[in-house]
Amino acid sequence: MSQNGAGVDLDTSLGYLLKEASSALRAAMEEVLRPLGMSVTHYSCLELLAQRPGLSNSELARGAFVTRQTMNVLLQALERDGYVTRPAEAPVGKALPARLTPRGRRSLEKATTAVRSVELKMLAGMTEAEQSAAFRSLRSMIHSLRDTNAGP
Repeated sequence: MSQNGAGVDLDTSLGYLLKEASSALRAAMEEVLRPLGMSVTHYSCLELLAQRPGLSNSELARGAFVTRQTMNVLLQALERDGYVTRPAEAPVGKALPARLTPRGRRSLEKATTAVRSVELKMLAGMTEAEQSAAFRSLRSMIHSLRDTNAGP
């Protein structure tokens, strides 16, 4: 609790605990991805493209929780290094849909194995029922925060 008693009690704040868990997850992912020459954002981009080929820069940025500018710089590097390909001109509008190359798929395969090991470690102390309950609870929180009709 803050000194004057008006602040958030960090020991009991679920929001603070979620941020701490998110930070710990990101650090663990960075640790296993670094030897592969990747960051979490790099991995996220490749994973998104594997599951949804042809996403635009803006769609990838939203999916990886980064700015369009950050994603654009990353995509340029991934394209230069042969992990993704994009057309020289937009087929429709301004968006340049990106796709994984065979090199990108091979790189993603190694990264996915590393990231799965982190998730397994994170969930190791939980039963399947606890994992399912946590998943439902987190989904509910996301829905509540994104519901524009919900009050404070």
